Amino acid sequence: MKISAINVVDEKITCSNCEAICCRMEVMIITDTGVPDRYIKTDKWGGETMDRLSDGWCAALDRNTMMCSIYENRPLICREFAMGEDECIDARNDYP
Repeated sequence: MKISAINVVDEKITCSNCEAICCRMEVMIITDTGVPDRYIKTDKWGGETMDRLSDGWCAALDRNTMMCSIYENRPLICREFAMGEDECIDARNDYP
């Protein structure tokens, strides 16, 4: 029986080294937090997600700062996605 090593992140993830990997994930809009309409994409069934640019990054991401340009009005999912927690580390590990 072979035991594989667990991927361990040594560095503490902070705003200064975050890289905004979560801004490449699909984000469903499930509550009204005030996201401006220009950042919302509606599918053919009426479901709403954050719009993403052709390169896969969230349309609300400020490319100069790599920070959310609508932070105060970001979707609930973004509010609950905690930097440095398991989902964050998984997303960083899955990113090429």
